[in-house]
Amino acid sequence: MASDAIRKVQDKLFRGGFSANQQGPQEREPALTIEIPKPLPTPNPPPKLAKQADTSPQPDTRDEQTYRQRLAQKLGGEYKGAEKHRLEEDGKREKHWKRWGPYLSDRQWATVREDYSANGDAWSHFPHEHARSRAYRWGEDGIAGISDNHQRICFALSLWNGEDPILKERLFGVTGHQGNHGEDVKELYYYLDSTPTHSYMKFLYKYPQRRYPYEELVSENQQRNREVDEYEILDTDAFDQDRYWDVFVEYAKDEDDPDNIYVRITTYNRGPDPATLHIIPQFWFPNTWSWPIEKPEMPSLAGSVRGAEDNKIGCITARHPTLGKTHLYCLPSPPPVGSSNNFEVDPDIPAVEAELLFTENNTNFSRLYGGTNETLYVKDAFHDHIIPGHRPPASESREESFFSPRIRSRTASSFGSERPDIPEAGPCTPFPPTAMFVNPEKKGTKAAAQYVFRDVPGRGGCAVVRLKITPSRLGKDPTLEDEVLFDDAVEERRQEADEFYGSLVFGPISDDLKQIMRQALGGMLWTKQYYRFIQKEWIEGDPGQPKPPPERKFIRNREWRHMHIEDILSMPDKWEYPFFAAWDTAFHCIPLAVVDPAFAKSQLDLLTREWYMKPDGQIPAYEWNFSDVNPPVHAWATFRVFKIERKLTGKEDLPFLERVFQKLLLNFTWWVNRKDQGGNNVFEGGFLGLDNIGAFNRSEPLPTGGRLRQADGTAWMAFYCLNMLNMALELAKHNPVYEDIASKFFEHFIFIADAMTYKEGDDEISLWNEHDGMYYDAIEFGPGNAMQLPVRSLVGLIPLYGTLVLEPAVLNRFPGFKKRVEWFLDNRPEVSARNMANMKGMHAGSDWSEMSLVDRLFSGWQGAEAAFGAGK
Repeated sequence: MASDAIRKVQDKLFRGGFSANQQGPQEREPALTIEIPKPLPTPNPPPKLAKQADTSPQPDTRDEQTYRQRLAQKLGGEYKGAEKHRLEEDGKREKHWKRWGPYLSDRQWATVREDYSANGDAWSHFPHEHARSRAYRWGEDGIAGISDNHQRICFALSLWNGEDPILKERLFGVTGHQGNHGEDVKELYYYLDSTPTHSYMKFLYKYPQRRYPYEELVSENQQRNREVDEYEILDTDAFDQDRYWDVFVEYAKDEDDPDNIYVRITTYNRGPDPATLHIIPQFWFPNTWSWPIEKPEMPSLAGSVRGAEDNKIGCITARHPTLGKTHLYCLPSPPPVGSSNNFEVDPDIPAVEAELLFTENNTNFSRLYGGTNETLYVKDAFHDHIIPGHRPPASESREESFFSPRIRSRTASSFGSERPDIPEAGPCTPFPPTAMFVNPEKKGTKAAAQYVFRDVPGRGGCAVVRLKITPSRLGKDPTLEDEVLFDDAVEERRQEADEFYGSLVFGPISDDLKQIMRQALGGMLWTKQYYRFIQKEWIEGDPGQPKPPPERKFIRNREWRHMHIEDILSMPDKWEYPFFAAWDTAFHCIPLAVVDPAFAKSQLDLLTREWYMKPDGQIPAYEWNFSDVNPPVHAWATFRVFKIERKLTGKEDLPFLERVFQKLLLNFTWWVNRKDQGGNNVFEGGFLGLDNIGAFNRSEPLPTGGRLRQADGTAWMAFYCLNMLNMALELAKHNPVYEDIASKFFEHFIFIADAMTYKEGDDEISLWNEHDGMYYDAIEFGPGNAMQLPVRSLVGLIPLYGTLVLEPAVLNRFPGFKKRVEWFLDNRPEVSARNMANMKGMHAGSDWSEMSLVDRLFSGWQGAEAAFGAGK
C-alpha cells in the first residue's frame, strides 16, 4: 500500500524504521539523512602573504574587544544583537544598511523585459549566446553578484579554467524551447548564508576544470521528450574524478559603515592534479546611455596602482553622478598553496597581483550583426583579451561552432521584415588579428581584475582573492594593508550572523535542522533582485534605438500603462523566474517576516501601490502576462506578517495593516466585478493554485465554449473573505467603523459558500459532488445546461482553506458586528445553518461558531482518499 510506503519513509526520515520482511529480531534501518551543501571545514584561515619579519615596533591597530562586546556595553540591557541593531538603524533611517545587497539577477537574458521581437518570443530574442556581447536595457546579471539598491554600479564573479570557449561570468541553462521540461539552470551553486542587512553573505559555486558542456546540455535536452528525465550537468562528465573547483564568495560590511564591503573569494582544487584558475571579479556600470537621444552625464571607471613598492594594490575608482565616488581595491594575493602544509605560504614565491582591465559596457554590433560599434571597446572585450579562441577570426573561413559570432535574424540590430528561417552571415567586418581589445588607458564603464593562479595543488589546494569596495582612501583604512585585520572583520560578521540566527531558535532543535533553517532563510535573502520596468518606455521603444515592430504592442501587457517599477523585490528564483509573481511574493513574506519584518511588509505594501496595482484594483501577476490571475492570498499574507511581527517583537504596525487593507478593498471589488460573470458568487481565474492544475488552460477561453465555474477559484475567494473579515475585526479594536466592514465580509462568505455547495432551482449546478465527496469544476453552457468535470485533483481540496472560528470573546467585543451576525442567523436560517457549524458541545462552557466551506466532519476526505490514496 502507498500509505505503508509513506510511513516507512517517514520513519526513516525522523527516527529510523524497521526493515521490512526481516527474519529474526527486528533491527532499525539507519535514518535517512538529508545532504545539504556545507562548506568543507578548513583547518586554518585562508592563506596570507608571507612577509619578512619586521623587528621595529608596530602600533597595535586591533581592538581587544569585538564590535558585539563594545555595542553590548554601550546599549546595556537594550542590546539584542549586532545584526538586530543594524536592522533598527536601517528602520529608523539612521544608516542605510540595505543600500548594498545581492540585487543582481542570476539571468537577465531571455526575459520579457529584454524582448523587443515582433512575436513575443523572449527565449529566442535575447539568447545566452548574446549575453556576453549585448548591453542589457532593464537589468544586470552575474554570479554571486551585488549592487546598490538602484543598481547604479554592480560587482560579480567571473572565472576561466583555461578550457572553456567563454568566460564563466553568468549561470547557464536551457531555455523554455530547449528544455524537455521547460527552462532549467544547468549549474551547481548554493546560497549558503546571509543576514537581513547583508552584513555577511556566503555563496558557493562549483566550477568544472573540464570544458563546460554547453552544446551537450542543449542538444541532449532538445532531443528528449517530456516523458524522460531532464539531462543535468551531473549526467555529463564535467565533474568526473572530482575535477572541479569549489569557489566560495563571501561579503562582509564594516561593523559601523554600510558602504565598506569586504569581498573574499576562496577557491579549492578538489581534483587529483594541479590546475590553473583565472579569478576575474568584475565591476561595472549598467548601460543607461545607449537608449536616449541626449546622452546623460556619464559615469566612469579609472584604474591605478597604489601602495608601497612591496605591497602594490590595484585600485578601480568609480565615479557616478548620483552615487558619488567609491573604490574597488584589489589586494595582492598569496600564491596558491596545498592543504598538506597547513596553507603556509613560501616567502620566496611572489604574490599574485591583479591585472586591471577596462572596456565599455556597450553592445558589440560587429560581432553580433556585422555592424559598426559605437565605441572601440565593447562589452565582451575581456573574453577576447583572455581567451585567444574567442577572438574574431581574421577571415570568415573559420568553421562555425556553438559560440561562432553570427547574426540571428530575430535579433538583428534594425527591426524590419524578418526572415527567421534564413540566418544571415557575419561578421562582415572581422577584427584585425592584432586588435587591442581592452583600453590601455585604464578607463571605461566596465572593469575587471584578473588574477591568474597557476598550478594550484590538487586535493584541496587553495587560492584566495581579497578585495574591498569602499569610498575610503588607502592609508585611511588599515584593513587594506593588513590581511589579518581583513579576515578578522569577515570572521566577526560571520559570528554576528551566528548570534542572529541563534536568537531565532525556540526550543530544542538539532544542529542539522538549525543549519537547514539558516540556509533556507539565507537563500530567501539572497534572492532579492533589483527589478526595473517602465511600461511606457518598454512598449514604445527608446528614442536612441530603432523603433520596435508595431505588432509587438499587442502581444502582452499593453493595458498596464501606469506601471513604473524600480524596486528591490523578492524573486521566486533569480535564474528560472527572475521576475516577481504576486502570489509567490505573498508566500515569501511569511518566512521573511521572521528575519526582517520591515522588508516583508514593504513587499506586500508595494504590490498594492498605485504604480503596481491597476486603477481598477487588479494586482499584476507576472511579467509574461500581468493580466493573468493568481490566487488572492495577499490578505492572508498581510495579516500573517502583522501577527508574526507582533509575536516576535511586541509591535503592532496598525498603519501597515490598515493601509494594505484599504487597497485590498479595491482588489476584492475587482474580483467580484471581473471574475464572477454571472453575479452568482462563483468565480473564474487563471493559474489558481498550481500551474496546469486543471484539464484546460484556464487563462484562455474554453475550447468547448461556455464558462468554467471553478471550485478552487471560488474557494480562494471564500478564503479571501475570511481573511478580510479577520483583518477588519483586528482594525475594529481601534476604530469601530471597521465592524460594519467585517459584517459585509461575513455575509459575503456565507453567500459564496452557499452558492458553491448548494443550488436553488433546476437552472443551477453545485460544485459539490455528494457521491464522490469532492468539489469539482463545472462548465456552464447556458441556463440549465451545465456539467461537472469529475477530475480528482487539488482543485477539490482547496475549499478546505476556507475556514474560520469565531470565538465568543470576539463576538462580545464587537457589539455592532455581533448584532448583525445574530440578525443574519435569525433571518436567513436556511443559508446560515448549512454553512456554519455550532461548536458549543466541543468546548465546555463555550459557544464557538465555525465558518467553513465544508461540513465539520467533511465527507470530502473520502474523496481525497479516493483521489490520492490506495496507490493512485
